[in-house]
Amino acid sequence: MPLPFHPWLTIRQFIIRQFIRLLTTPLKNPVSHFPNNLVALQRHLRKGDIILVEGNQRVSEVIKYLSQSSWSHAALYIGDELTHHHHPQAEEAHALFGDEAKYLLVEALVGEGVVVSPLSKYIDFNLRVCRPHGLRKEHVQIILDTAISQLGYKYDLRNIFDLARYFLPVSLVPRRFRRKALQFGSGLPTRVICSSMLAAAFDKVGFPIVPEVTFQNDDEPQHLSFFDRLLSFTQTPRPRLIFRRSHPTLITPRDFDLSPYFEIIKFDTIEPRRFDYSKIVWAEDEEEQLAVSLQVVAKTGS
Repeated sequence: MPLPFHPWLTIRQFIIRQFIRLLTTPLKNPVSHFPNNLVALQRHLRKGDIILVEGNQRVSEVIKYLSQSSWSHAALYIGDELTHHHHPQAEEAHALFGDEAKYLLVEALVGEGVVVSPLSKYIDFNLRVCRPHGLRKEHVQIILDTAISQLGYKYDLRNIFDLARYFLPVSLVPRRFRRKALQFGSGLPTRVICSSMLAAAFDKVGFPIVPEVTFQNDDEPQHLSFFDRLLSFTQTPRPRLIFRRSHPTLITPRDFDLSPYFEIIKFDTIEPRRFDYSKIVWAEDEEEQLAVSLQVVAKTGS
C-alpha cells in the first residue's frame, strides 16, 4: 500500500538536503602544513586513537570558529577491527577499500551518519593523533565495539533550524555561548558534532576528556570511622579530586587536543640521525644566490 503524500514533509526533506549540501561543500582545497607520511601514520597508530582533522567544509569553518580551534573533525581509529571480529560490514569494507580495510576509521558525518572510512582519506589534511593515556585493553575493546555498533546510524534532522543556525553569522554568538551552540537536536541526540559520539563511547568506560575538576578536603569527622577520626588529628587533611562529567554533546574536537588525559603522538617526527638543520636548503637562499649569479653574468656580459 503506497504511503500518503505529505507536501510539507517533501518540502522539508528537500530543504534539509540543500542545507546538507551547502554545509558539506568544500570551501577550499586542504592545505597541509607538512606532508603526511601514510606509512608512518599506519605504523604509529593504535586502535582507540583519536584522529583530529582540520576540515575544509562550511560546517568545518563554523566548528573551528565556535570552538576557537584548528580542529573541526574527530574520528576513531579501529584498524582491522571489522575483519578481526568478522563484522557483517567487513566484506563491504574490503570491496570498497581493498587492502586499506586494515586501516579504518569510524566517523560521524553530516548527511551520511556513522560510517567507516580508510585512513588515507585524510592524508592530505592537517592531522593530530591523540592517544588515551593508560586506557585498559578491555576498555579499548568496549570503546571500539560501541563505535562500531553505531555504524549505519542516521542523524535525526527533523528540526531544520538545527542546520539553519549554521548559516547565521557566527560572530553574533557571544563567546560564552559558543560551546553550547554546538549542542542541538529536536529531542533525540543528533550528535552532528562528530566528537560527541566518541565522547559518549569513552564516557561508557569512565575515561575523562575535559571533566570539571574540583578539590574537596576530607576533613569532616562525621563521615569518618573512629580510627580515622583519631588519625585526622595527627595528619594534614589530604584534598581529593572530584570529577564531574561534561555532557558528550558539549565535547568538541579541540577537547581531545587539550585534554591532559590524551597524549599527542607525533607520527611525522624527524629521524634524529638523518636530521641536520645546517644542511637545509632554504628557497630564499637559493633565490638570493640566483639573483647574485644573474648580476655577475650581467656585469661580465657588459
